[in-house]
Amino acid sequence: MHGCDAEDFDKAAEEAKGLPDNTSNDDKLALYGLFKQATVGDNTTDRPGFFDPKGKAKWDAWKKEEGKSKEQAMQEYIELVAQLKAKYAA
Repeated sequence: MHGCDAEDFDKAAEEAKGLPDNTSNDDKLALYGLFKQATVGDNTTDRPGFFDPKGKAKWDAWKKEEGKSKEQAMQEYIELVAQLKAKYAA
């Protein structure tokens, strides 16, 4: 599991909350999808309808991570938070 544990994941989740307001929607959606996959597993919910574009985007981001183990999603989430911190710190 590459040394990934729940403590590292929780720390990354806290750090993600501190990302600046100018973090792109694509980056936020990528974080959301990995977070949901790591905490819930595969998305088995119904896709939101036409009148909920934000919900649909979040659903799609989560669905994209389908099939990843919770451990793999946690590891990728931790790595993505680190990349985004570096990207938006500049």
